[in-house]
Amino acid sequence: MIAKKPLILLAGWICFGLAGFSPAVAESVIAPGAKLEKLAGDLKFAEGPTCDTNGNIFFTDQPNDRILEWSVDGKLSTFMQPAGRANGMYFDAKGNLIACADEKNELWSVTPDKKVTVLVKGYQGKYLNGPNDVWIAPNGAMYLSDPFYKRTWWDHDTMALDGEKVFYLSPDRKKFVPVAEDFKRPNGITGTPDGKKLFVADIRGDQTWRYDILPDGSLTNKTLFCPKGSDGMTIDAEGNLYLCATGTTNGVTVFDKTGKQIEHIDVPEKWSANVSFGGRDHQTLFITASQSLYSIRLGVKGANPAK
Repeated sequence: MIAKKPLILLAGWICFGLAGFSPAVAESVIAPGAKLEKLAGDLKFAEGPTCDTNGNIFFTDQPNDRILEWSVDGKLSTFMQPAGRANGMYFDAKGNLIACADEKNELWSVTPDKKVTVLVKGYQGKYLNGPNDVWIAPNGAMYLSDPFYKRTWWDHDTMALDGEKVFYLSPDRKKFVPVAEDFKRPNGITGTPDGKKLFVADIRGDQTWRYDILPDGSLTNKTLFCPKGSDGMTIDAEGNLYLCATGTTNGVTVFDKTGKQIEHIDVPEKWSANVSFGGRDHQTLFITASQSLYSIRLGVKGANPAK
């Protein structure tokens, strides 16, 4: 009997010790008590959310050919209509709204007073497939995904180019070249705020890839980030990547900077197309999903703050 007591105490001490040094469970990116909120509905197909300097969210209703604004005061208004069938968008450092205007397969720059400048009309004399998503690096360079989705407003039904690629537009707007060509269908695109990494989703291949960005804007060191593709995407200040619905997976799935899934935000719509951080403190995630716009409060800020 006497010999058994120290064994029991020792076993108890071991259990306590292991429990005391157990690995910490990762905290949710969602703010405590936060719930998904539907902000607007009755849209034809919502896409392309991006945030301006003040935290207002601009997004598109592509079939209705309009760009909408959801203000930090919670008001919905039309910013521009018609809008070149705009899809993905991003604000540049000067406050211009850069829009993938796939009505004529172009890339636009739209000033706050709605003056349009066409930045890209095509490549080597041929029209693009359909500019889809765009990300602007800190130096002003732009990366553009160019998949082919047949549109009812086109007068053609075939690709003029020899593939679906990612293009690079130099800061001086003089160089426009493909920098990644080995995708089944590139779509969502974003980068790190230091301009060193680019993420591209192959939506048809159901994979997301990470690249190193070289000083001349070209890409190298293609690495599989996670085995899931995406429509649109965004990144937060901790390096977590937010990917939208593909296949049977609805809503938004969050992966940490190592490519491990850490969160899933379910959205009660058929398709979640794109995401952006916004709000006055850049800590609310906005989701364009089919016929609606949603938001949810997070515990982390977006990595690419509004310019």
